[in-house]
Amino acid sequence: MKDKFSLGLVMFVSFVLGGLAMYYFNTNNQPVVTTNSGETVCRSCNSTVIVENGSLSAAIEKVNTSAVMIRAYKNNKVSSTGSGFVYKVDNNYTYIMTNHHVVDGGTKWTIINSEDVEVEGTVLGSDEYLDLAVIRIAKTSNMPAVSIGKVDEIRLGDQVFTVGSPVGYEYRGTVTNGIVSGKDRLVEVSLSGSSDDWVMEVIQTNAAVNPGNSGGPLVNAKGEVIGVISLKLVEDSIEGMGFAIPIDYAMSHVDTLESGKKIERPLLGISMLNVEDASAWSLQYNYGITLDKDVSSGVIVVEVAENTGASKSGLKKGDVITKINGSEVTNSAYLKYLLYKYNIGDTVEITYYRDGSFKTTKITLTKNEG
Repeated sequence: MKDKFSLGLVMFVSFVLGGLAMYYFNTNNQPVVTTNSGETVCRSCNSTVIVENGSLSAAIEKVNTSAVMIRAYKNNKVSSTGSGFVYKVDNNYTYIMTNHHVVDGGTKWTIINSEDVEVEGTVLGSDEYLDLAVIRIAKTSNMPAVSIGKVDEIRLGDQVFTVGSPVGYEYRGTVTNGIVSGKDRLVEVSLSGSSDDWVMEVIQTNAAVNPGNSGGPLVNAKGEVIGVISLKLVEDSIEGMGFAIPIDYAMSHVDTLESGKKIERPLLGISMLNVEDASAWSLQYNYGITLDKDVSSGVIVVEVAENTGASKSGLKKGDVITKINGSEVTNSAYLKYLLYKYNIGDTVEITYYRDGSFKTTKITLTKNEG
């Protein structure tokens, strides 16, 4: 009888201690956990543990107060809206980065922050080819600068998000997320109503990008800005193809934009026509040029300007430029993309086609006064 009582007492004590241990474990050893990147959150609810993988809430909080909406005015009317973000704060001013096409054509610009406060800003500098602009406003304590990420560390499939004002004021502060869908993409864009006359090197993402998102930040899971949203492909058959200017490329030009100086670009010294756009009849009739039927891509030299690098290189009307320093030139958009990687005074090797064979020449780049 005594043995039975002892055994029962032991079982009872074990049961109580086990219950207390389970209670302690569930209430004390399962705290709310958030990683630095905001990627994992654990919440303890009695004995039930809920795990949220991929949460971006912590990263969004780091950027949200730095993201803004931008309104451009012309003739006292809103001409366009877009997004932007604070990239620098000094003793007197707050500096905001956005796209050139957001501010272009405006005569007045206002900034709306996350607390719905609207202030007037000054465009310090803007560049069409970069599609970047810098706006300055009086320093505001509740608008910190973002953290700048490293583009060379991003990987395909990395989680990213945007903060912007798609469609306009009503949806300001909208967050959309996705992944890095592509790196080092080359996308042909049209400037000033022309056709495919510039190539941008961009980061591709499937995060939703809509009118009004332009100029906003593309952000990684750590809350670091890695790009400036610039454009998307718009066709009925295409979905989820947005593009951002790499932040390191943008930051490399920011000093010039802040100073209001024009970004100087080199000049070859030719007028040109794309092979793909030229008909044999038009070339012969308008320019007196006969194009070899074996040439399918490149840039036709229509005229060589005097006192330029091209005029001193031996290039002449009718030559077809096919490479710059070994990189393919398929049309004038790619020629500009390659050319503008160099500085005034640099010497480049040009490969061109003339009289049935490929030849090379060297050109010292001069200043583009245009």
